[in-house]
Amino acid sequence: MNYVRVRKVPAAALEDVAGAEWVDATRRPYVEDGVAWVPVREGYPADADLPEREVYRGRGYHLVGDVAVLHGDAPTEEELAAIVSHCRPRGVVRVKGFTGEMRIPDVEILYGTAGEVQHREQGCTFFLDPTKVMFAQGNRDEKARIAALARPGERIADMFSGIGYFTIPAAASGGRVHAMEINPIAFEYLQRNIMANRVADRVTAEAGDCRELLSGVYDRVLMGHFDAPSMLADALAHVRAGSVLHVHSIGDASETIRERVREAGFSAAVTLRRVKKYGPHAWHMVQDVTIS
Repeated sequence: MNYVRVRKVPAAALEDVAGAEWVDATRRPYVEDGVAWVPVREGYPADADLPEREVYRGRGYHLVGDVAVLHGDAPTEEELAAIVSHCRPRGVVRVKGFTGEMRIPDVEILYGTAGEVQHREQGCTFFLDPTKVMFAQGNRDEKARIAALARPGERIADMFSGIGYFTIPAAASGGRVHAMEINPIAFEYLQRNIMANRVADRVTAEAGDCRELLSGVYDRVLMGHFDAPSMLADALAHVRAGSVLHVHSIGDASETIRERVREAGFSAAVTLRRVKKYGPHAWHMVQDVTIS
């Protein structure tokens, strides 16, 4: 049997040590009961030797805090057992879909218990209940990209902020974010996450319909909702030459965007990016729209 040299760290600190010199980034940490066993590179001291785990090749899932979240068809008993054995979650939840403009999840608890979790991602902390609000973990790279694009001091509108998955990284990068959310449960978590990440001095959070809450002129507008193209006229009333909009959609919405921009009296350069596969022959896209 092969063994892996590991160090013991609190699971909540896993993101903080991810880039440390001693971490073997070619292997995944093992997490159980709030403790993470992190593989160690050769030449660095370790706390223990653990049997090397087999590579997981089963049904896909996202681990949100200590709850495993599935999408799509119900898993088989064997698939569910494999997930539980692999990540040892408190619970396993299947999200069957989202309803209404508030994006309320329709969920089924398949194993254990669910409820509120504390999730760490790319240095940010998110409190949420995955049975009550949406958490777009599949947008991980897009969140990191927005954090890299946000400039200190720029005024940013997050029209569909949810629990803050774009708001928090943008504010952590120095942006001044106007965060708007219509779902009251998500809004409560947004306020809590603003405080947890110590960005309250850079975020103004408002509950309600973003189309009615937009005010002034923004340097950057985040439109992280699949209905965003239908709300472009509202956003374009609050931009200027040089402003950038990040418009999410299912499929390529470039032509619709260009038409709405022309109707608003502007022109724009549109860059199309794929975020993730949404379904058969369908992609979650984001269009970066630079106004001129």
